[in-house]
Amino acid sequence: MIGIPPTRRRPAVAAAVFLLLLAPPALSQDKDAAQAAADAAAAAAAAQAAEVARQKAEAAALDESTAVRTKNNAENVAAQKRVDALSDSTETLFSQYSNTLKQIDSIRIYNSQMRALIASQEKELESLQGQLDRIEEVGRSVMPLMSKMVDSYESLVSLDIPFLLDERKERVTALRKLMQRSDVTSAEKYRRIMEAYQIENEYGRTIEAYRSTLDIEGREVTVDFLRFGRIALVYQTPDGTEAGVWNQATKSWEPLDPRYRGAIKDGLRIARKQSAPDLIRLPLPAPEKEAS
Repeated sequence: MIGIPPTRRRPAVAAAVFLLLLAPPALSQDKDAAQAAADAAAAAAAAQAAEVARQKAEAAALDESTAVRTKNNAENVAAQKRVDALSDSTETLFSQYSNTLKQIDSIRIYNSQMRALIASQEKELESLQGQLDRIEEVGRSVMPLMSKMVDSYESLVSLDIPFLLDERKERVTALRKLMQRSDVTSAEKYRRIMEAYQIENEYGRTIEAYRSTLDIEGREVTVDFLRFGRIALVYQTPDGTEAGVWNQATKSWEPLDPRYRGAIKDGLRIARKQSAPDLIRLPLPAPEKEAS
């Protein structure tokens, strides 16, 4: 502040007052301008406050909209998951339903086949029942027949050429014991009798060699037997010094000429499969003449 000398301070104040009095309109204008500026500033502040409030309102609305959208999105995701789960469940149920239909069709076909099978079995049961009803009558007629077959078999063994006598007689004894057993069915008895006949039938078409003992003029001698079906039965001692042939007509053994010993030896080797089949010369019984 510039200092004013004391002697001159009053005239200066007076001059200032005078100046103020001389210019009242200018001061009033400044006041109005200041008031207008203040009003403008207040209006601008109010406008800015309104804008801020509007922006806050928009931001709040945007936040609310975002929250709603997020919530909706979460609900949509949950709904989609439920839809997917329901879809999977529906597919599973449909698959199970399809499989069940297939099983039902298979069961229908199976039941149809079973009905046909049961009907066939019922017919078979009726047939079996009829057979059971006749079994007593059949048994009464079969047992005498089988007994006669055993008697015939025993006669065959006793009248035939004497080969494997012990084995064949044991078979006859076994059949007679079998016929006395009540725990063996008639079918099994018949089967065993037919089996014995089949064995005898095979004897007529085979060649066989076996070793056994033979009573020769009161001597128990070990010999090798050679059988040609039921046509011829010859023997020879292991050392080849004795040989003989069975005569069915006289039911006795007859000695063989020494020239046949080589043929018997060859026949024994062939029967034992120690040599290839070949022709051999042996004495055979003459065929019986038919009665005129």
